Amino acid sequence: MTEMQKNMQSLISREELERAFDARFPKEIQRKLRNARVAVAGLGGLGSNIAVMLARCGIGKLLLVDFDVVDVTNLNRQMYFIPQLGKPKAEALLELLYKIDPYASYETVCVKVTPENVRELFSEYPIVCEAFDRPDQKAMLVRELLTQCPNTIVVSGNGMAGYGDTNEIKTYQMMQRLYVCGDRKTDVLDGTGLMAPRVAACAAHEANKVLQLILQEESNEKRGKEDGR
Repeated sequence: MTEMQKNMQSLISREELERAFDARFPKEIQRKLRNARVAVAGLGGLGSNIAVMLARCGIGKLLLVDFDVVDVTNLNRQMYFIPQLGKPKAEALLELLYKIDPYASYETVCVKVTPENVRELFSEYPIVCEAFDRPDQKAMLVRELLTQCPNTIVVSGNGMAGYGDTNEIKTYQMMQRLYVCGDRKTDVLDGTGLMAPRVAACAAHEANKVLQLILQEESNEKRGKEDGR
């Protein structure tokens, strides 16, 4: 346990935090979220926002993977702050997550994701959020996850650049185990740049799809039991 985690736990008890969840979620939903395991690959504009949203929802275990450090160019859309400049993104994001829920389980890995380490990193996680910046890296991770991790569902982001209509950002099921969030057309190379609102909107789509997958599984389990009676 880190010193920061201890400090945050000293400020609020697990019981007090759970009572707050009780006021917002039924116990059944809270249990399902606490038992969930989700990986976030890439902790930039998409990934850092996704991780914060999932932590606020009470996801029990998050794997955070990124090899990069916080740069001043990240501040316009990513969940970091000036005092964190130069820190590894995984470490900087962990500081923020402890301030949201110091009783959840967080695993950080500061490594570049390659085809050779995909299985080792992600095979134990039922849901992986792809949140890379570069199209070639996005395609690589989605491809390798679908081929190397047959029990993993992939939620990917594609198309959130600029300042266009956020209502164009949607969630699409592309394959049985692949969901893509975004408008599927805008790109930073178009010259419109990356701005916080649309990046955050796409991150919210990814986080929301994760919640749907977790809680719909609960509903499916319940329906299966009912059908068997």
